[in-house]
Amino acid sequence: MPNNELTQEQLNLLCQDLAQVRLIADLNLAPLFPFFAEKAYPTGRCREIRDEVFRLLQQEIFTTTKPGLTLLREHINQGVDLKKAWGSLRDEYFQNALILGKWYIDVANDTVNPSKPRVEILPLASAQFTAIKSFTQFAKIARSYWQVELYRNTVCPALAPYMPLLCVGKNGASWLAAANDDMINVAINSRFEESKVPLIEMPNPPAHIAKRWQQVLSVHSSNPFLVNQGDPVEYCDQYVNKGHHTDVAKRDAAVIAYSALPKTV
Repeated sequence: MPNNELTQEQLNLLCQDLAQVRLIADLNLAPLFPFFAEKAYPTGRCREIRDEVFRLLQQEIFTTTKPGLTLLREHINQGVDLKKAWGSLRDEYFQNALILGKWYIDVANDTVNPSKPRVEILPLASAQFTAIKSFTQFAKIARSYWQVELYRNTVCPALAPYMPLLCVGKNGASWLAAANDDMINVAINSRFEESKVPLIEMPNPPAHIAKRWQQVLSVHSSNPFLVNQGDPVEYCDQYVNKGHHTDVAKRDAAVIAYSALPKTV
């Protein structure tokens, strides 16, 4: 079994070298994403930053002579996976991070509070970083972190088993949630039972929001996921009866349908 221990000195070296990689990532990303919800980079860009740092590491890790990254390479060569992860940080934030065995590596630690250090490394056991296991948990974080109102997805009821939530921001813009692999897996692994919870408990979106969606969806007449009408809860039951929760092609088709929509409506 690989040894995944790191001394404080080693952690400091790794943190320093990752901070240098992060600076390169910032140079690449800041021109592309100058603002998020009217706030300057890096606010709100934890996924983009994590992905760019991970990409840069793939280029550098096997030829580097930097002491911290050399340690990282040694752990990878010993069989310790370095992988990307998304989840809940203390049930306060959605966070994109890297996991190295039993270590939580946040290379976007300043995307909520820009005064924090760019990089933080903690034992995974004490980081309070966990997978999100329900749409109820997701909704709780989204309301406070994103500052949104949440409604059940009746605008695209045929897509609702996969993405049961409609988020509405303070500026009135709305979008379906949650269109990421983790939350879609929550939906399908539960046989859409987790999707039913907000679809039963949450209110319908306001009429003016629903009308705006009708206008946007009117150009997608050929995609049943986007235009078929009906009860979103009944779609959950229909999809289970048809085996959609185990059908990768259907899952991919739902994601493709979502991808055809504007980022916000």
